[in-house]
Amino acid sequence: MKEKLYRFMQGRYGNDQLNRFLMVLVLVCFVFSLFGLKMLYVLGIALLVYAYFRMFSKNIYKRSQENSVYLKYEYKVRQWFATLKRDMNQRKTHHIYRCPSCRQKIRIPKGKGKIEIRCPKCGQTFIKKS
Repeated sequence: MKEKLYRFMQGRYGNDQLNRFLMVLVLVCFVFSLFGLKMLYVLGIALLVYAYFRMFSKNIYKRSQENSVYLKYEYKVRQWFATLKRDMNQRKTHHIYRCPSCRQKIRIPKGKGKIEIRCPKCGQTFIKKS
């Protein structure tokens, strides 16, 4: 039986990070559909069919391109959360302001009173409380 499955999957794409993400979405859709949201059940079935289509596809080049696009967006989301976490940790000891002209983030230590801040990017000066 294992041999038949191995021979069947030869030349097929198999599982990757996008398929794992799709399976998690399927599970979430099915759980929320238990609370009366029938549209999510249909969406879950569609995602499940798409995940299996990707898994059994023989067009490996196309599936790997889809996965690389997914990984690019996943990286952006992870970086956004990492930046958010870093900024939250820094807010204990610093104020983070944005330059009014160029929107550059500027980190100022707390407890210095009213100070004049000079933007390192554009040179604009503005006064804020630290």
